Amino acid sequence: MPSLARMQRIVQDVNTAASLDEKLRMISSQVKEVMGVDVCSIYLFDTDQSELVLMHTLGLDASCVGTIRMPLGDGLVGMVGEQQQLLNIEDAPKHPQFHYFPQAQEEAFHAFLGAPVIHYRKLVGVLVVQQQATRRFDDEDEAFLVTIAAHLSGTLKDAINSGKIAELIKTSKKSNSFVNGIIGSTGIGIGRLVAAGSTLSFKDVEDICALDPAAEQERFGHAVKLVHEELDKGHEQMAGTPGDVQAIFDAYRLILDSADLQDAIRQRISDGADAAAALKVVIEEHAAIFEAMEDPYFKARSEDIRSIGLRLLKYLMEPDAETISYDQPIVLVGNVVGVSDIAEVPRDKLVGIICQQGSALSHTAILASALGIPAVMGVGELPLRRLTGKSAIVDGYQGRVHFQPSSALRAEFTRLARRDNEFDRSLEKLKELPAETLDQHRVTLMVNTGLLSDISPGLEKGAEGVGLYRTEIPFIIHDSFPTEEEQFRIYRKVLKAFHPRPVTMRTLDIGGDKPLPYFPVEEDNPYLGWRGIRFTLDHPEIFLGQIRAMLRANEGLGNLKILLPMVSSVDEVDSFFELLRKAFKGLQTEGVVVEKPPVGIMVEVPSTLFLLDYMAWRLDFISIGTNDLTQYLLAVDRNNQSVANLFSRLHPSVVRALNYVTEQAYKHGLEVSLCGELAADPAAVLLLMGMGVKSFSMNAHSLPRIKHVVRSVTHEQSIGLVENALRMQSETEIRQMLNRALENAGLEAHLPRSNPVRA
Repeated sequence: MPSLARMQRIVQDVNTAASLDEKLRMISSQVKEVMGVDVCSIYLFDTDQSELVLMHTLGLDASCVGTIRMPLGDGLVGMVGEQQQLLNIEDAPKHPQFHYFPQAQEEAFHAFLGAPVIHYRKLVGVLVVQQQATRRFDDEDEAFLVTIAAHLSGTLKDAINSGKIAELIKTSKKSNSFVNGIIGSTGIGIGRLVAAGSTLSFKDVEDICALDPAAEQERFGHAVKLVHEELDKGHEQMAGTPGDVQAIFDAYRLILDSADLQDAIRQRISDGADAAAALKVVIEEHAAIFEAMEDPYFKARSEDIRSIGLRLLKYLMEPDAETISYDQPIVLVGNVVGVSDIAEVPRDKLVGIICQQGSALSHTAILASALGIPAVMGVGELPLRRLTGKSAIVDGYQGRVHFQPSSALRAEFTRLARRDNEFDRSLEKLKELPAETLDQHRVTLMVNTGLLSDISPGLEKGAEGVGLYRTEIPFIIHDSFPTEEEQFRIYRKVLKAFHPRPVTMRTLDIGGDKPLPYFPVEEDNPYLGWRGIRFTLDHPEIFLGQIRAMLRANEGLGNLKILLPMVSSVDEVDSFFELLRKAFKGLQTEGVVVEKPPVGIMVEVPSTLFLLDYMAWRLDFISIGTNDLTQYLLAVDRNNQSVANLFSRLHPSVVRALNYVTEQAYKHGLEVSLCGELAADPAAVLLLMGMGVKSFSMNAHSLPRIKHVVRSVTHEQSIGLVENALRMQSETEIRQMLNRALENAGLEAHLPRSNPVRA
């Protein structure tokens, strides 16, 4: 068997190859050489046609590439693809499943070994080696081929997407091919692709030395000045938009003006790097700090840092780039589409956003949602330089992008977009109406926020308060722990904006998985480490300042509620109340009029489920954090691509845990709210209402649709759904039942959409 070093070298070479064709050629040649076989062929799975297609071969007739196609189960290659397991045949032509293609001239080859290439349970293709001799490949051969196939599955999958798009662009062919990403903002957008800001990426930056450091310092300073001007212009252009989106530009300015960021770049320039190379290193270092965080909200802040970095890079490497004209519907596409990119496009022309990187919690997604622009994030690498001017459909419901769509598909999506616009407009009349079921069961719909820019969208959509306000931002963006006064000013703005509606502020949730640049923490397992209330109780000097800031901000308003994260024991709650009493006493001595706010805990650590009878008399409410609770119950890191598909929001154990929590809470007189992603899931809300959840907190865009669901069913129906769900053994069963309930209630518009390509 080849050495580990040789295997790693093959994988490394293939990963760095520039195109799909080059990757396939490299795999074939190196596998053929290492195994000493006569033939090495690669078949890729065409998902549109459900066929395996010969895409590269060394040993068979090259004219067969692209023409030999086999449905799953057809021939030996089709068997490997269908069964998704290794197939080792001593004399292939004698096998009853052997499919003979005369043009391939493979009758001379007898020994056959095929391995499936699978990426996260999805078939990518089949890797095949053949020999003229009649023999069975040995165990080492099998092990090598399986290992190579597994190692290369991810890079082949990404290359297929990129190659498929490149081929569409090259031929100007109309197609129904698509790439998948993450839903950033729902809706459908159809338009011409325009590269956001620049087609540059940090991959284009070479690590070269500066011939004139002083000139590089001046270039960097000029780039900072120009980006400042961009942000100022965008701030002005966004005046009057839905929501206080201008605050996002303030957040961008904080990043741009960060002394840590600028000083680190200037230091690298002084050490000999040119400005672009220094920028690349420092931006990646700062972005990595946020990427290491577990919380998706803070993980997404790395995108903001990269967005500012790419803006600076544009002025360093393309200072004379031409201005783009926007004379028709535009879909912005880029590595990270920045807020300033969005601000440059006239509001009536921007119909969609596509980001190669990013998540549903990025500033881009937040702004897109506030503006009602469909967005798909994290689609992977695209040939940006060749996309400009081509047509695309952004399907924000499926998290999917269609490039060069056929006229039939375009017409179907145009019809869907028109229908959706009419539906959303019809929901505007619900804004002032209560979230009340047909049998007068009242629930409260609130909004999750973490930025000042999140405030107005929630109010405009009819939010009845804030169910979760993340207080971490001032701690993340500062160069040191923020003062009590700085926190007070921020909290006061939020409380006043929503007054008299309640605002639930979660105390500082950092540590372990959310490291601060100025307070690094290294742990073997940060997801089970020093975070949330564990961190703040260990630093009462920090925690006390935050508590005081919250109490001061609440003076004369009385709409503050305090929420404690990551609670796992009664002692933690008691320790918090000791600090609260200390803060009260100190502020009263200083003449501040303070009142005790309602206090609750996040139910997200499984141990808390079984302590509610001890905690109930201490607390006023509980808020279920379904994201972390699900993660801990199922032992699945939802940010880990390898297991993210196992993150099951309505897993039977999660449903039973949620039902148990609500039963215990109401038994002891506690209010129950829910602030995880389930709150924005129409089907799940039916179930949660039946369990007795009275308050739901979600993103602003989801509020009208969830209110529509609530007002279209009875509470009695929801209770019946809970009774049925508790008897079911899979999420599929539960989902099917809930979808039927939506359909029976005339809520088809809230059902998961079918793919128009298949429909």
